[in-house]
Amino acid sequence: MSEKSFEDFRFVRPLQKAINREQYRTPTPIQAAAIPRILQGRDILGVAQTGTGKTAAFALPLLHNLAKNRKPSRAKSCRVLVLSPTRELASQIAERFSAYGRALNQRQMTVYGGVSENPQIKAMKKGVHVLVATPGRLLDLMNQGHIDLSGLDVFVLDEADRMLDMGFLPDIKKVIAKLPEKRQSLFFSATMPNPIVELADGLLHKPVKIDVTPAESASSVIDTIEQRVLFVEHSKKRQLLSHLLK
Repeated sequence: MSEKSFEDFRFVRPLQKAINREQYRTPTPIQAAAIPRILQGRDILGVAQTGTGKTAAFALPLLHNLAKNRKPSRAKSCRVLVLSPTRELASQIAERFSAYGRALNQRQMTVYGGVSENPQIKAMKKGVHVLVATPGRLLDLMNQGHIDLSGLDVFVLDEADRMLDMGFLPDIKKVIAKLPEKRQSLFFSATMPNPIVELADGLLHKPVKIDVTPAESASSVIDTIEQRVLFVEHSKKRQLLSHLLK
């Protein structure tokens, strides 16, 4: 059997052009397994390490489905919600959605703490197609009435085990309680401890299970990522960062 290509997915032309621009040729295992199922509207339970291409695995088919099924976003709402554990990861995910979908004329917004909420509130007034958020700030804006998830089509929970490690499980459950019953749900995690299994069981409907984690690896980070720990005095962190970047 010949190796699969991104052209085999038959994405809409602007999306395929973006894929070519990114010089993507052969899907990673998580992409090859997840993309066709997401295009079909199936729920996904994906187990894959960081660095295996999970973001493209859900962003590309979701952008395709949004382009094929165009409808206006409702005020203060979104069609796709991606929940991520940290501001940094949320920004990375949003950047990928922006890079892939720049020619699709779809609004997106990133919501996280540590910055003023006013621009986020203003952007959500008209509604967006894709909202990438961290749990804390998302709940804050929901409780203030600035975000309404009742018009949601797809919910993506990314890095679920990291959410657990960071103590976000109660917040995630509060968000899930506000989701419409009829939706597509995509659940990605590098590991599956019992609380995450229970959360997935309550979130997903007849999911397609995809596990591309090497059996011999207990790490949640792919082997091709080099990791180091550097000990430094707090006052010298910026100096060290500048040195490393240079």
